[in-house]
Amino acid sequence: MTQDILETVELESAPNPTVAIIWMHGLGADANDFVPIVRELDLRGNPGIRFVFPNAPTMPVTINGGYVMRSWYDILGTDIAKREDEAGLRLSQKRIEQLIARENARGIPSERIILAGFSQGCAMTLQTGLRYHEKLAGLLCLSGYVPLRDVIIEERHAANQNTPIFQAHGRGDNVIQIQRAEQSRDLLKELGYQVEWHEYMMPHSVCPEEVDDISLWLKKVLQA
Repeated sequence: MTQDILETVELESAPNPTVAIIWMHGLGADANDFVPIVRELDLRGNPGIRFVFPNAPTMPVTINGGYVMRSWYDILGTDIAKREDEAGLRLSQKRIEQLIARENARGIPSERIILAGFSQGCAMTLQTGLRYHEKLAGLLCLSGYVPLRDVIIEERHAANQNTPIFQAHGRGDNVIQIQRAEQSRDLLKELGYQVEWHEYMMPHSVCPEEVDDISLWLKKVLQA
């Protein structure tokens, strides 16, 4: 059965935007979480951008005692590498693909769409972007990791082999250890992806230096 399209918060930097950035929040947050970053990125002078911030569905999250919150997939335990909610990851992937298709229908081709996300949203950016059947403009990956890494070699799509990837992580992250992100970075590089890696003295969050680096990377991608 087709899922209803996700609720979204949208901002446009100019009328009739020609670029879309679909930005996924982290566990327990919502679509408004990264709205304030738009102004900080200072992307004036670039093509018009539609920022699309979707709300993850609500579900009981096992690691939080079954408490219902916004989550792209269930977190089954502290070792996120060993026990993953594959069904949840794949369902959210389909729902993000629906958002890409909606942007296509609104006149923005896939090659002008950037997927972005923080934490769980980062995992969804990689889960969806590496498998997507049409070229995307870029993958912006903050404080997360590659999910279902054991099957990515077989499931990845050649369309995004050369898509630029920005990957950033905090050295003091105690939610997703930086070693997990480094393993994801190394895997992506082994598979031939173009990864621009950044690390910062911060916990599981975003810092001003990172925002500056994201801005520079987005400008490069948008002007390519």
